[in-house]
Amino acid sequence: MITNPGTDGPDALLPVGVIGLGDIAQKAYLPVVTALPGLDLRLMTRDRAKLGRIGDRHRIPAAARFTELGALIDSGVRAAFVHAATEQHVPIVEQLLTAGVDVYVDKPLDYTLAGARRLVELAEGTGRSLEVGFNRRHAPGYQQAQERPRDLIVLQKNREGLPEQARTLVFDDFIHVVDTLRFLAPGEISHVDVRARTRDGLVEHLVLTLGGEGFTALGIMNRVSGATEEVLQVSGADAKREVHNLAEVIDHRGQPTVRRRGDWVSVARQRGIEQCVTGFLDAVRAGRTVSARDALATHELCEEIVRRIGE
Repeated sequence: MITNPGTDGPDALLPVGVIGLGDIAQKAYLPVVTALPGLDLRLMTRDRAKLGRIGDRHRIPAAARFTELGALIDSGVRAAFVHAATEQHVPIVEQLLTAGVDVYVDKPLDYTLAGARRLVELAEGTGRSLEVGFNRRHAPGYQQAQERPRDLIVLQKNREGLPEQARTLVFDDFIHVVDTLRFLAPGEISHVDVRARTRDGLVEHLVLTLGGEGFTALGIMNRVSGATEEVLQVSGADAKREVHNLAEVIDHRGQPTVRRRGDWVSVARQRGIEQCVTGFLDAVRAGRTVSARDALATHELCEEIVRRIGE
């Protein structure tokens, strides 16, 4: 076991595990957590070569590198970031929660609604935190969109040459559109409509309409659009705000005004990753429980979308 003298004191290091060292961990999360003070980081992957390479890059001691989840848990971690493949989320998160470890996990919780519910109910039953990585809720551009009237919300998240089967497309990618529309909706959603074009079993484009009293929200994804882009528009009361690729904010009231990401603002902050990480760790330190119940509602809506498309 790795020991931390005075682990209960105000200056104690917080033992945190990072499980899964693929692209999302390397590009988005490790640059953030390795720069934060007060953490005792421990890495876990079954790929020994990758573990050594990334551990060396971030100066993680050899004793804080693990190839087995049980050994990582036994080392005394209090929180963990799970960036493993989606198919491994349920067994990994179950083991962590059962051991009393607070968990932050990439979306989706699982490719099935049953698996997602199982994890949320386990977190509630064990009294542990379970946060799902819906970073767009924390992205400054999207948070600023909440400042404006939102009678009509339109979010497009397009790709180039990537038609895909319905379940993986919806739960791996379109889930961000679904969650962001739910986050921005100014009232209760009472209407859901789904339209999609499928060719040879692969979804080429998908349009989601959500409605409620006084508002409509459209989520659009075209996987054969010829462009990789994400554009949000919120409008109402004779004003419109656009956010392009989470970086550029354009306000329309007559003459458009443009605000771009500052030169020294990191991509992790622009995309809300940094805020997700620090918010989760602050909750762990303070003993506050983070609930995934609202994230489960997004998974429920995704399951309904898949059902309407037809697998």
